[in-house]
Order: sequence, then structure tokens, then C-alpha cells
Amino acid sequence: MTYDLAVWEGESPRDDVEAGSAYDELYERYLESEDVAVPPSARIERYVEVLIERYPEDDHDGYRSPWASPPLIDEASGPMVYLVMSYSRAEEASEYAAQLARSHGLVCFDPQGETLRP
Repeated sequence: MTYDLAVWEGESPRDDVEAGSAYDELYERYLESEDVAVPPSARIERYVEVLIERYPEDDHDGYRSPWASPPLIDEASGPMVYLVMSYSRAEEASEYAAQLARSHGLVCFDPQGETLRP
């Protein structure tokens, strides 16, 4: 079981409905499309780098990575990254991911609950 978050560049949506629409459009355009691979933007790349500084992608010395699908950068395209976390580590890692997104001026959205993450 996993917990997912979507993080993207752009204007902060007014509400969950607007965020859901933006998410659907960005996901289809950048993550679902297999036509052309789009490299992640510099801001998304930096965001991912900071995430893995805090939560490394590899398991070692009893440490269990929260990421269900490393490498994280492979889940990024253009202005968006889709984070897939193991449910057992999701509470802690998603809280940090949401706070970090805010500090980087990014939007953080919970696609399961269809809500913005504060």
C-alpha cells in the first residue's frame, strides 16, 4: 500500500477543486504521456535533491527508505513530480515533503484525498 503526493510549479490554486483540475491536466501532460520525455525543471530537480538528502533512496544499516519507487527523479517531468511513499513511512515523509514544497514555492496535492496539502 502506498501514499502518493503530487508536487508542481505554478500559481497556488484557490481551493481543492481548482487544485484537482490542475493536477489532472499536469499529470496527463507530463506524466501520462509517453510521446516525448520532458526533463524536470530546475526547481523540481532541486526539490527532489533536498528530499533525498533528508530521506535517502536506498535502504542501509536498518534504515528503510520511504520511497516506493526510487529513483525519485524518474517520477519528475517538467514542472511536476509524483511522489510514491510506502504507507508505513508516509506520515512523516509526506509532512516533510509538503513543508518543503511550500518553502520552495511549489504546490503540494494529495491525489487520493483530492486535497491541497498545507
